[in-house]
Amino acid sequence: CHLIHYLRLSHHLIVLNYLICTFDKLKSVSSKDINITDAVFDGVEVRVFEPPAKRDERLKRSIVYIHGGGWALASARTSLYNNLCRIMAESLNAVVVSVEYRLVPEVCFPEQFHDAFRATKHFLQPDVLAEYSVDPSRIAISGDSAGGNLAAAVCQQLSKDGHLTIRPKLQALIYPVLQAFDFNTPSYQQNMNMPVLPRYVMINYWIDYFNGNYDLAHSLLINNHTALDVGQALSFRGRLNWTSLLPSSFKKNYKPVIQTTGKAEIIQEIPALLDVRAVPLLAENETLQLQPKTYILTCENDVLRDDGVMYAKRLENAGVEVTLDHFDDCFHGCMIFTIWPTDFSAGIQTRNSYIKWLDENL
Repeated sequence: CHLIHYLRLSHHLIVLNYLICTFDKLKSVSSKDINITDAVFDGVEVRVFEPPAKRDERLKRSIVYIHGGGWALASARTSLYNNLCRIMAESLNAVVVSVEYRLVPEVCFPEQFHDAFRATKHFLQPDVLAEYSVDPSRIAISGDSAGGNLAAAVCQQLSKDGHLTIRPKLQALIYPVLQAFDFNTPSYQQNMNMPVLPRYVMINYWIDYFNGNYDLAHSLLINNHTALDVGQALSFRGRLNWTSLLPSSFKKNYKPVIQTTGKAEIIQEIPALLDVRAVPLLAENETLQLQPKTYILTCENDVLRDDGVMYAKRLENAGVEVTLDHFDDCFHGCMIFTIWPTDFSAGIQTRNSYIKWLDENL
């Protein structure tokens, strides 16, 4: 893929997504008990999963789901996410709306956020909820990885929208990516070469999302963009101090990487690095106080582990009820790997725990 990109034949992410979708066509996922339809919500494509109506049942609960893939890969229509949303709809007897937001490199930030926000806000209109027989008081917003990032950002934005009459009851974030401020948290250091999502790959996803230059990757890796002399980052530093936000079991013996002098021009070139719509962990406390009851799933073998743990702590400090569901023996992305030949016990374990929490709280 990178050779093709280097030769300017195509963008490597386009090629990688093509390969993913080609392999995906080899799989068949049954959905005979769930009605699956494609729709457009305020210009954004969505896939809707509806369980059959039950006798004497008026309204169903619902989940808006935003898929992962580094803002660049996968789809609401791939078998992995199709299967997850179908099982959610069946297990919870819920209407699941899976958002098909546009991907990098077709569009970059903030368009993915805008797509997810528009689709979710459209669904929250009373007449749309009535069309799908959804209970307005029992709606969750959820997503995994980059989709967890978008779900958290959408939840924050919805909480500040004074015109909304219906708001989500819950948010459920699966190993979410929530910050680009510090690429040397303990989990980034511990799992820097961990398969599925090594640190350099996550940094490249951020660069692609922001339509930045790969030449900045090393400076980001050593936190030059948030050095002590970078004034734009100063006000955010206290919101992401992992030495106070992480328990000792996660901090282990790792030390903070804080540069004295760095490169302020990085923030000038990519101001989105400090935009809360892209990095929800940097939101102010006043916004966090408005968030709904929250579930956050994290995995030990994941560079993003500490993003989720720190967000859980900040929400908890802001007075939000939070369930942090941590798995010591699991890895990033595991929850969608439940279909042969990638049917891992870690996927079943995390998915069951996630669905159980939704069933008990939604």
